[in-house]
Amino acid sequence: MSPRNAGARVRAHVWVSGRVQGVYFRAYAEDEAGFRNVAGWIRNAPDGRVEAVFEGSPASVEAMIRWCYRGSPASAVGGVEVAWEDPRGETGFRVST
Repeated sequence: MSPRNAGARVRAHVWVSGRVQGVYFRAYAEDEAGFRNVAGWIRNAPDGRVEAVFEGSPASVEAMIRWCYRGSPASAVGGVEVAWEDPRGETGFRVST
């Protein structure tokens, strides 16, 4: 599904690989999500990746995905996988462990 055709609100389920745990990736993502008015959550996955859900306007969610390719200053992103899903009405942005 293309996010541009999805209407006023979209949802992206994202997995980020590389050196992304223990480098403040989640904290920086939380700041970025607040700046862009994106709802959802982010957490460390057991396999060493970071998993996140971003929900909001197509432009804001796409900006969050682009941010994931850069990550926090201390991270070294190796890859980003995105799965587009139907919006579920996320509110706020949560950081989980």
